[in-house]
Amino acid sequence: MIKYGLDRVTELKFTSFQPFMERRNEQLVDIVLRFTLSKDSEGPADLIDFTALVICTVSGQIAQIVPQDEDCDCEYQFTVSEKEQIAAYIERADVQAEIARIGSPIEGKLW
Repeated sequence: MIKYGLDRVTELKFTSFQPFMERRNEQLVDIVLRFTLSKDSEGPADLIDFTALVICTVSGQIAQIVPQDEDCDCEYQFTVSEKEQIAAYIERADVQAEIARIGSPIEGKLW
């Protein structure tokens, strides 16, 4: 994690993800990820409800990965390594299948 205005960088290691998916519009699917961190990773102590918002196209391509606190943008950003871990999860076949289902005009419901 990188906090805006500070030089200190920490690397979080995620061990599991719990997604909540919702179709935003005809082009995008929002995925709120709750996650579990490895024992040797410590999330930012000043965040209350730390999650990641992943915005994908309905075809499953990642458009943006944003850290959030209480469902709002926060003063942190993910490192390249953290984004790679999140992207690897989103690119899994089962997750891609669910994005496709949520993104279809017939479904478009919550996961």
